Amino acid sequence: MSSPEPFAQVIQAWAELFMRRSMADFRKFMAETGLSFAQMNVLMRLYHGGHCGVSDVGTQLGVTNAAASQVVDRLVQMGLVARREDPDDRRAKRLTLTPAGRELIDRGIAARRKWIEDLAASFPDDKRQRVMEALTMLTEAAREWESRSPSPSKGA
Repeated sequence: MSSPEPFAQVIQAWAELFMRRSMADFRKFMAETGLSFAQMNVLMRLYHGGHCGVSDVGTQLGVTNAAASQVVDRLVQMGLVARREDPDDRRAKRLTLTPAGRELIDRGIAARRKWIEDLAASFPDDKRQRVMEALTMLTEAAREWESRSPSPSKGA
């Protein structure tokens, strides 16, 4: 049986290139919109996780509730986040994305994906099919492995 090391090196090289390019395009998008990393983090949290409270934002960002509130205040002023009374606890505020906030994140995601679409379009059909098959196998194997392995976010 051959060593898995060359295989792992190829995957690592792809992952590094993918992340570097994806994040560079996303940082460019952030600069164009004038949003900070903390602000974008809050928007992405709301985009993917739905509503949350200011204390959840503070926990996620690793800052005090007062600092989180300042980040949220700016996003509310920009019309990207709505802050309303939490129906389960009238003392708390529930944060949600506004339609403008959702549209902004959709544009950011599209900016991160554009280079992949361009790369895919540059491949000849026969190579595109081979890469699709290989990446499908890799994705399925990674999902299966992940389902059996403890998640880093769960303390493992």
